[in-house]
Amino acid sequence: MASVGYIRVSTLEQNVARQLDQVPLDKVFSDAASGCDADRPALKACLEYLREGDTLHVHSIDRLARNLADLLRLVRSLTRKGVTVHFHNERLIFNGDDSPLQNLLFQVVGACVEFERSLIRERRREGQAKARELGVHCGRPSKIPPHAHMTILQRRRNGDTLAVIAGEYGVSPSCIAKLCERLAAGQTGEECDGPKETIFGSTADDALRPDGRSGGRTAGGSPQG
Repeated sequence: MASVGYIRVSTLEQNVARQLDQVPLDKVFSDAASGCDADRPALKACLEYLREGDTLHVHSIDRLARNLADLLRLVRSLTRKGVTVHFHNERLIFNGDDSPLQNLLFQVVGACVEFERSLIRERRREGQAKARELGVHCGRPSKIPPHAHMTILQRRRNGDTLAVIAGEYGVSPSCIAKLCERLAAGQTGEECDGPKETIFGSTADDALRPDGRSGGRTAGGSPQG
């Protein structure tokens, strides 16, 4: 009968020593991955290693499972093959005993963990929204510097194509189209990417031409004048 530890940290920089540091273990499996990440090779290896009579030690419930459904699936799968699961932070031990109290504690604690993660996500979204209100950029760095926005708009009005401008900045043509749409409407330009959209009733490649005419095709497929 082996005592096996499973440790998960979100990044390589986090310290794994703080988890299960006082627990004598025969073997330890460690992952550096987000709790939402289903691809955890060490967890997969750990589950394959465990045998009847073994005990799996985990620092806390959120280190093992991604959500309540994942928690139920993992623990039930392990206890059914005779593995005891010990969550040290919550001081809970599950060994397959089908008692009403153990089942109640199991689901209540799992639901609380999922609720806490939902609160964290909500606070993160609120923080990002507040940062955007204050003009703080969230997410990946913009490929198009703010000082180039009006230059891009003027180039479109002078007839430069979306593809040419987009290629210079390493973004998609639809990104340039949406940027020009916001700038022409007097809004702040923000980098974007996504499906091609229409601007001012014409296609993205035709919008903002200096003569205001569409360079697209008619219903019959012929270029317009």
